[in-house]
Amino acid sequence: MIRTAVDFVSGHWYVGVAAGIVIVAMAVAFGWWKITAIRRRSARLHEVRLTLADLDALSYTDFELAVRDLMVRDGIDARHVGRRGDKAADVIGRIPGGYRVVAQCKHTTSGSKVGASVIYTVNGTAAPAHRADVAVVITNGSFTRGARETAADFRIHLFGREELRRWATEGVSLQQMLRLTTPLRRLRRLRHTSNRLIRHDGTLLSTAPMDDQKRR
Repeated sequence: MIRTAVDFVSGHWYVGVAAGIVIVAMAVAFGWWKITAIRRRSARLHEVRLTLADLDALSYTDFELAVRDLMVRDGIDARHVGRRGDKAADVIGRIPGGYRVVAQCKHTTSGSKVGASVIYTVNGTAAPAHRADVAVVITNGSFTRGARETAADFRIHLFGREELRRWATEGVSLQQMLRLTTPLRRLRRLRHTSNRLIRHDGTLLSTAPMDDQKRR
């Protein structure tokens, strides 16, 4: 049957050309539909503003959904993936230009601090499990000193209450917050930290050396 089909197409070349045109047209139409859908969602959420009080009142799942909606507001193709066994990723977004952003959300009702262990976990899964270009940990609480130092070592962004206020309440886009440029240069991927921005120097995602983990 395959040989017959090949012989037929070879003898009727215009059929192959027509099929190719149809396939390309379908691919273009699908891409355009997806881009349009993202833009419509972004337009719908364009005026989304959430105060810290609003965010504090959410459940942990609703907090993750709010993070997703804020990404969509900024024109990012984002989806909620948080569930049991999510490998330290609650929201994954793709920024036009190529950046793949992985967000780990930590909601608190007690004002507790996120520790360094969370940063180690995110660092260990962001690239291998989720192919992240940028990793960010977002909380309505705060971070321990150890968490900030570890995040700086691994170039992971940290969003505490101040960063969350600028993003969710003032409407500063995630791209501006992370100082991401587009398009992404594939050979110059890295992650940043929110308190120590790292220049595009070609640093790759890394894992903590075992002796560093012991020292901490």
